[in-house]
Amino acid sequence: MGFLSSTVSMARYKIDGKFEEQILETVAEGLKKNMISEIDGKPVDKAVGWTSFEKPFKPDFEGSSFSIGAYLIFSMRMDKKIIPPKIIKKHVAVESAKLLAASGRDYLSKNEKTAIKDRVINALILRIPATPNIYDIFWNYEDAEIWFFSSLKSANEEFETLFARSFNLTPIRLFPYTMAELTAGLTNAQRDALSNISSTKFAK
Repeated sequence: MGFLSSTVSMARYKIDGKFEEQILETVAEGLKKNMISEIDGKPVDKAVGWTSFEKPFKPDFEGSSFSIGAYLIFSMRMDKKIIPPKIIKKHVAVESAKLLAASGRDYLSKNEKTAIKDRVINALILRIPATPNIYDIFWNYEDAEIWFFSSLKSANEEFETLFARSFNLTPIRLFPYTMAELTAGLTNAQRDALSNISSTKFAK
């Protein structure tokens, strides 16, 4: 989900750790090493990587193109090839009929059916274009905070993994428990009490 969309949802993160020096150079290196790879025409069904905020389909991290004022701004792109099950079923049926006609048999073995399905999926993955999903990221480096513009569990998990791999820093998602632990100056006893608190269910 993009920051400039008509409706947005977001997750906030606190970053554990900082770079010792050369912030922009270090960030640029991490972005370049984990930039999104194009998978159209390749036997791959998913790709996740960084891309540019302004040009998500032509990423460029040269210079300070991702630095705006106090923020580091870029995006995560997740490309997926989604093949509708009915399409797979159709092509499997066609290929199965061809094999039966060629062999003169009335049925196929379990292994043959599996092999046909695998071949069909692999062939379709090569032909089908990937659907891109773009999630914008605002990183306030000085305050060690990030706004990730999506609340989807899958997108947040991909972001956390990619961010840690790219920068060797740990993003900690902020919600009431983590915010209390990180910002409230709790004692050890209070932290123990916090960890034992259970959520309250509200019902009419």
